Amino acid sequence: MIDFSLISAVFIGIIILLFLILKLKIPAFIALLIASISVGIFSGMNPLDIINTIKDGMGNTLGFVATVVGLGAMFGAILEHSGGAEALANYLLHKFGEKNASWALMITGFFIAIPVFFDVAFIILVPLIYSLQRKTKKSLLLYAIPLLAGLAITHSFIPPTPGPVAVADILKADLGWVILFGFIVGIPSAIVSGPLFAKYISKKIFVEAPKLIEKQTHENYPAVGLILAIIGIPIVLIVSNTVLNSPLFDEGTISKNIKNWLQMIGHPFTALIIANLIAWYLLGIKRGYKKENLLKITTKSMEAAGIIILLTGAGGVFKQVLIDTGTGTMLANYFADKGISILIFSFLAAVVVRVLQGSATVAMITAAGITAPLLAADVTEIDKALLVIAIASGASIMSHVNDSGFWLVSKYLNIDEKQTFKSWSVMTTLLSLVGFTTVMILSFIF
Repeated sequence: MIDFSLISAVFIGIIILLFLILKLKIPAFIALLIASISVGIFSGMNPLDIINTIKDGMGNTLGFVATVVGLGAMFGAILEHSGGAEALANYLLHKFGEKNASWALMITGFFIAIPVFFDVAFIILVPLIYSLQRKTKKSLLLYAIPLLAGLAITHSFIPPTPGPVAVADILKADLGWVILFGFIVGIPSAIVSGPLFAKYISKKIFVEAPKLIEKQTHENYPAVGLILAIIGIPIVLIVSNTVLNSPLFDEGTISKNIKNWLQMIGHPFTALIIANLIAWYLLGIKRGYKKENLLKITTKSMEAAGIIILLTGAGGVFKQVLIDTGTGTMLANYFADKGISILIFSFLAAVVVRVLQGSATVAMITAAGITAPLLAADVTEIDKALLVIAIASGASIMSHVNDSGFWLVSKYLNIDEKQTFKSWSVMTTLLSLVGFTTVMILSFIF
């Protein structure tokens, strides 16, 4: 039975959230908290219970996310400043050749965005696509779109980037499964929205690279094999931990004591600590960086991480309000009775928030907060991982003028708003639709 007063409370909360962000320009963290309180008030919660819900939702969410996002940000900062991102890009361009440069750039973006934030990675690598355009005289979009596709997909689909980590924590999904399905879904999404779309749009819109700009250069880059190994360490450890927890390793296959130690090493906390220590030494100390400089680099990386952490905590509060008011259980029963797929619901929830307010991260966290209370007790880890990717797909759709990424791309590619819509906005929409279609196919297989 639907309680329309509870449904109305949720809709009022979402309207308040969008009004505060879009009209009043209030930071999303505060807006999410106000929206959560509003849902509690309009649904008839006791005022003091609302405060306790905020504490519970914030505390339960941040214990995991704050640690993973913080460690991930420091890891990415060391990789960025060492020149590792450029080293990988240059290597792939050399191996693939000028003819297949768009594929090389897609792969570069795909791997670099795992440890490095989207906008930072794009700014680091954009001079490479400038030089390619000047050399080949082809449209800059032929190289920019594949790079952006690779960056955007990993940024939304594959932990330890903040968005999927936050959603996985809110939905209590296993990060190993999310990484695995993030890669599986990301590959076709990257191919269609990257090189294939770039080949089409570069023939429609010719863009020249801007004039040469000054850029910090590295005298000697770190070895590419080292960069790939360092990026791969936390991913391999986390996925190995998931395999260790699977039915393949039931009791008796391996001693409980050894299994506990292996699980600790493969936990995202430990995996990222190990990756940080290796990066600190091999990309920092061994390459002549002073300890004081490394400390400044990693400390500064916490600024961007702090925003993500607070946003995720506020998303956890929104989820907790829906649980404590009983809205989540009511909606779960309703959708079950009507036979409406939770994958479709979560995707559409993320799409609506993304299109209306712009931020993919806010869309992911809000959609996860709405969806989490709808999960049945017997939902599998695979289903939860696919749900994370479905939300990520929805939150990636149609970046336009209310998204900072839209203006970042427009500025660095030196294209007007109309051209940005035809290239970047269409690319993000293709990425989203291919991603969600792949998720639906996988949901029938598994």
